Amino acid sequence: MRTVIFDLDGTLADTSGDLLAAANACFREMGLGDLLTQERDAGTALRGGKAMLTAGLERAGKFEEALVEEFYPVLLSHYRDAIDHHTVMYPGAMDAVEQLKSDGFGVGICTNKPEALAEKLMQSLGVRDAFHSLVGADTLPVRKPDPAPLFEAARRAGGAPDKTILIGDTITDRTTSANAGVPSVLVTFGPSGEDMAALKPEALLSDFAHLPAIVAELIGRN
Repeated sequence: MRTVIFDLDGTLADTSGDLLAAANACFREMGLGDLLTQERDAGTALRGGKAMLTAGLERAGKFEEALVEEFYPVLLSHYRDAIDHHTVMYPGAMDAVEQLKSDGFGVGICTNKPEALAEKLMQSLGVRDAFHSLVGADTLPVRKPDPAPLFEAARRAGGAPDKTILIGDTITDRTTSANAGVPSVLVTFGPSGEDMAALKPEALLSDFAHLPAIVAELIGRN
């Protein structure tokens, strides 16, 4: 079986609001106030917790790697407690997933979010059961851009690792697909969308309605 594997943050869902809130909670604990904003830092949020802590501390002139490491688990705790206050699925995402399933594809998730947090978020949003697999940052000993998590997500979705495609939104996803020797599609509707063309994926996606046709063109049909 052929499979379509999705990144989560910035691809299926806009999680930036809840991530930024968790980071700002850390900065308030440090006595620095809210350092990150949605308008300026949504793209940073989608690169993960350590990226947000680094960006905020550098902005405040307080960056220390040890401080980032100290507060990373604190950030995860804040995020876990308020994981779905602002997060929304991107328009058309679940319609595309259901169409792909109707077309016979296995569908899964491969994310660098810790698996337990990804599971909690997808359950909270009511969409976890739509996906045949979910592989997180700590499911295996390695994470993206190592291809092993992508291959594992494909296998768990009932597919062959060499007959898959990765839908993502960052250079990490582009590099993962290249390392795996499979095509990638990068979305252009996220906060870093204008940068995706420079990464030269096999396709760009501006609207989820177009995804089933793109997938059929790039990896064929089941």
